[in-house]
Amino acid sequence: MENRIKLGVSACLLGENVRYDGGHRLDCFIRDTLGEYVNFVPVCPEVECGMPIPREAIQLERDPESPRLVTIGSRKDMTKQMLDWATARVRGLESEGLCGYIFKSRSPSCGIRGVKVHNEKGMPVKNGAGLFARAFMKHFPLLPTEDEDRLHDPGVRENFIESIFAVKLRNHV
Repeated sequence: MENRIKLGVSACLLGENVRYDGGHRLDCFIRDTLGEYVNFVPVCPEVECGMPIPREAIQLERDPESPRLVTIGSRKDMTKQMLDWATARVRGLESEGLCGYIFKSRSPSCGIRGVKVHNEKGMPVKNGAGLFARAFMKHFPLLPTEDEDRLHDPGVRENFIESIFAVKLRNHV
C-alpha cells in the first residue's frame, strides 16, 4: 500500500454523498478499476470550505479569468470563503505526495475546463475553471490533472495513467 500512487480526487466521484443535492457522482472506473492500483485523497471543496449538505446550488459569474462564486437563489457571494479555504488546502496537499488529480467535470469548484461562467446578462459561456481546480493547478503546475468525463476516452486515460506513473518514478529516483 505504501508504494501505491496517490491521487487527489473529487470526493463525489468515489460515491461520497457530498453534492449540493445530497447525492454523488460515482464513477466506477475511478473507484473500482483505478482504485485497485492507487490510493485516493478525496476532497470536496464545497463541503470542506463550510457549505452544508444539502446546500443551495452555486455558479460562477462575471470574468472567466477571475470569476465570482455565487449561490443561485439567495445570491450569496462565496468567493472569498472558497478561495481562502482553497489556498490553505492546496498547501496542505503538499505533504500528501500526490502524483495527479482527478476533478469533477463542469463543477464551479472542481471543473478544470469548460465550466459555465455566467456573464453580466446571465448568459452562460463554457470557458471557465472551478475555483479549487484553478488554485490546485496553479500551485501544482507539473502534476497531471484530468476530469472524469475525459478519462472515458481511451487515449486520454492512457496518457493520464502514464503521466501519473512518470511522476511517481520521478519522485522516487
